[in-house]
Order: sequence, then C-alpha cells, then structure tokens
Amino acid sequence: MSQPESGQVHIHKLVTPRDREVEQAGAVMNRYSRMITQRPTAGAGQAQLYATGLKEEDMSKAQVGITSFGYDGNPCNMHINDLAAKVKEGVWRAGLVGSIFNTIGVSDAMPMGSAGMSFSLPSRDIIADSIETVMSALWYDANVSIPGCDKNMPGCMMAISRLNRPAIVVYGGTMKRGKGTLGACANRDLDIGNALECNGEFISGKINEEERKDIIRHACPGAGACGGMFTANTMSSAIEALGMSLPYSSSIPAEDPAKIQECLRVGPAIRNLIQKNIRPKDILTPKAFENALTVIMVLGGSTNAVLHMLAMAKAADVPLTIDDIQAISSKTPFLANLRPSGKYIMEDLHDMGGTPAVLKYLWENGLIHGDCMTVTGKTMAENLAEVDGLKEGQDILRPLSDPIKPTGHLTILRGNLAPEGAVAKITGKEGLSFTGIARVFDEEDEIFRALEENRIPKGSVVVVRYQGPKGGPGMPEVSWERGKDILANLRLHFSTIK
Repeated sequence: MSQPESGQVHIHKLVTPRDREVEQAGAVMNRYSRMITQRPTAGAGQAQLYATGLKEEDMSKAQVGITSFGYDGNPCNMHINDLAAKVKEGVWRAGLVGSIFNTIGVSDAMPMGSAGMSFSLPSRDIIADSIETVMSALWYDANVSIPGCDKNMPGCMMAISRLNRPAIVVYGGTMKRGKGTLGACANRDLDIGNALECNGEFISGKINEEERKDIIRHACPGAGACGGMFTANTMSSAIEALGMSLPYSSSIPAEDPAKIQECLRVGPAIRNLIQKNIRPKDILTPKAFENALTVIMVLGGSTNAVLHMLAMAKAADVPLTIDDIQAISSKTPFLANLRPSGKYIMEDLHDMGGTPAVLKYLWENGLIHGDCMTVTGKTMAENLAEVDGLKEGQDILRPLSDPIKPTGHLTILRGNLAPEGAVAKITGKEGLSFTGIARVFDEEDEIFRALEENRIPKGSVVVVRYQGPKGGPGMPEVSWERGKDILANLRLHFSTIK
C-alpha cells in the first residue's frame, strides 16, 4: 500500500487467514460459526455457548444473529422484542440456532423541534456499526434484523450489506389509525401527522385546547411506526422492493396477527438462503435499487429516502447518485393517495392488497424489473406471480392513465444556493413556481417565534440555515407541521440549507 500523504490516513479492509478459510469452506451451513464451534483451540467460546443452553447437537448447526430494535420508549419499537422472540422460535424450528442481540433506536417524533433531533441521523450509523460488530465478533452465519423506526431501516441495511452474509429484514410494522373523541374531533381519523399539526390548528382557532389534547391522546393508538408514508413506511417499502424482506412485510400492521406469522416464516426462509449461499449483494443489484426508487416515487415517499438510499447503495457497492434518482423520478408517476400529502395510511394500503399488490401492478406495466433475486430464493417476478393484485374499486393507488402527478414527487435541484444539489418534495399541489422575499433564519425556533408574532409577511420565502450534518449538527429535520395552518394561510414557502 502506498504511503499516505501528510494528514491523510489510508483505511483498508483487514483480511485474515481465517477470513480466507471461511470463504474456502465450501457448501456448509455453519460457514462462519464453525470458527467458534468446531476449532479445538476455541474451547472457551464453546464453553460459553454450552452455558447459554446449547447442546452437543447444536454445535454443528448454523447460527443466526437476530437483531432486535426493541425498547420501551417508542411505539415504533416497543413490541419488537416480542417479534424477535417469534423470529427466534421460527429459526430454531428450522433446525438453526437463533440468538437475539439488541441495538439502539431513536424516535424521530419525540425530539423533533429540539436539540435532541441532532442525534437521529447519527443513530443510523451507530446501528450499522453495532450490528456489524456483533455479527463479526460472534461469527454468526446469517442475520435477521427487525427494525421499527425511521433510521432503523437504513442502519440495518448498511450493516447487512457490509457483512454480506445471508440476511432478512422483518419490518416491525405500521401503526393503526387513531380516532378522536371530543367536539370537532369526535370520530375523526387520526395519525401522528395530526398530532404534529394540531398546535397550528389551535393557534388558528380551528380547535380549542381540549380538542388539541384529545388529538394528542388518540393519534397513536398502539404499537407500530407512524401510519402515513413517512420515513419508516417509505424505507420498509423500499427494502421490500429491493427484495430483502418477505412479501407483505412492509405493509402488515404491527399489531396484526399476520406479523407474528411472518416472523415464524423467517426460519425456513433464512435456512434456504444459507443453504443456497444467497447473500445480500446477490440481491442488492443496480436493478433492485431502481425497483426500490420506483416504488418510493409511486408511493410518494419521504425526502429522507434520498439520503438513505445513497448510503445503502454505497454499503452494497452499487453506484448510485442523485442524478440517477432524478432520472427515475423523471420517468415515474406519483400514484398513491397516502398521508402526509394524501388521505390514506399504510394500514389502508395493506387492506387493498399491500405492497406486493403495488409491486405486481408496477411489474405488469413494465415499471420494475422482475428478474431480481429476493430473500425468498425466487425472483421478484416469481414472487409476484403468486400474489393477488389490487382490490377492485380501491382508490388509494391511482391508475397509470390518471396519476396524481405524471413524474415523481422528489426532484433534485441545482443552483447557486445548492451547487451540489438539493432535494425538493413536489406533489403537484404547490404549482410550478413561487417568487417571494427571502426571510432568513439560523434556527428553527426563530422561525416559529416570528410566525407567532406575525413578523413574517404573507408570501415570503422562509430559509433556515445551518441544518446539515455539520451545521445542525446531525442534519435535524425541521418540524414545519407545528404550524401548518399558519403556513397555509400566509402562503409561505420553505428552504432548508444543509
């Protein structure tokens, strides 16, 4: 290796003789774990495995590391330890050894609008590093990750790709809708978006204080990720479109009995991947990323998908740029009437056929590739041939002949403010242009103080600076929804300078 220049460090992958031994192991199930279970010099490790309850006959079985994102303080994750136990049950039934280990998670909703939001994006990389650390140190043969909240999904995918051992992602599932109980909110369908927006409704006089509190109490009725096409549901749909989840994983609600059945089916599926040595990089091809990005555009997914898909592609050694994303957006229609830009939530999409029905519709119309391998051991086309299509009469997914918008809602912009590119979410409701006087702020709180004090004239362009990975730090999301009704009344347009 060439000597680094002054001030530079060259980092290279450490390849040891044991790594080479693993790669030369041939068609064995315990390709990695035998480094602990079969070597005479690994007696201490074997003794510790016996201490955990393994028996002699278990020592020759393949071992599956099951990554649980479970913790109590967030509905996206509060049920995931229970799902992990079901995955473990299915893994053992399939004749494998399943061991659960935990990683961290950060709720994006709870710290929004505070300094705590600076820790959300870094959590993605901590997740990736922690999974890779445990899997590598303990020589597990395969991984099953069970993410729940926004940064969980790309975090586990980055680790899975870097490890390149057989793997399946089980999405923790989406939350069901809530219902209001008081006054103007009685029987009103609710989700997390309403909880974000209700302060603006209160300030503008649409609801009173008790109704505001009623929305907050009932917007999130139980376990699962935020119900709209926010980041968690966007990324879970993308992961299923990539081929890294079993069919329906991204749309089955968290508290639906079908989620338990999915967890139990993972055992035979991961065994099949180990037997056939089907690895993530066999699945995560450029075509697979095109499929995922197409689904993101069709469903109206989060702008965060751009950031995460680029990171996931890099981990999988797939060349992907923002220009590639723009190319897909330019030829892909926006079809889904889903929150936050539309009416319905992920639970409704599942009821009308789920993510596989959407994928089937796109495949039948030539919008996605059918020849991509998936974690079922079959191609995308083979999987979709076995599923039902969209339910008759559904109005969540518009036909290609009548899209919400003929091109994707995510647009890559370039100009003197963002010479390296910026991401805009344009769903078709905003018009094609907007001109106004720029009102520049350096912090989110300054904006909302100015709004509440009526210091921003109608028709302004509001700019908030220093919100990037360094300036934020941590690229915090800015909660525009805190005053959505105020913003709509003033016809304000926003720009976040990263």
